[in-house]
Amino acid sequence: MMLLQDKVAVVYGAGGPIGGAAARGFAGEGARVFLAGRTLAPLDRVADDIRAAGGTAETAQVDALDEEAVDRFVDSVAERAGRIDVSFNAISVQDVQKPLMEISAEEFEQPVRIATRMQFLTTRAAVRHMLSQGSG
Repeated sequence: MMLLQDKVAVVYGAGGPIGGAAARGFAGEGARVFLAGRTLAPLDRVADDIRAAGGTAETAQVDALDEEAVDRFVDSVAERAGRIDVSFNAISVQDVQKPLMEISAEEFEQPVRIATRMQFLTTRAAVRHMLSQGSG
């Protein structure tokens, strides 16, 4: 039996190498996957790979820093799929790659702000549904 048979997984940043690998892995274990990201083309490539391997995948353009967009997306997934079991976030936090003495305080704080907001918004949206179903 597959580990995620009859489960629903949401993957943010699914068009990137880590998110794409996670989405393919979840699908390979039987999950129905919903791929989210800012650009549809890379999401569609991952979804095509999943479908070609016999899995189920849907894509959506979602800015994970936009609270309303995240809530709408997750609510629509739960409505269509009936549940959410996994919420996986592989979105880049836009860290600055420069020598320390050239980085401003704002540049230094940027990935922390982005990661904190993104993780909070995506997790909170999924947890609302996970609590009502008693698992996730």
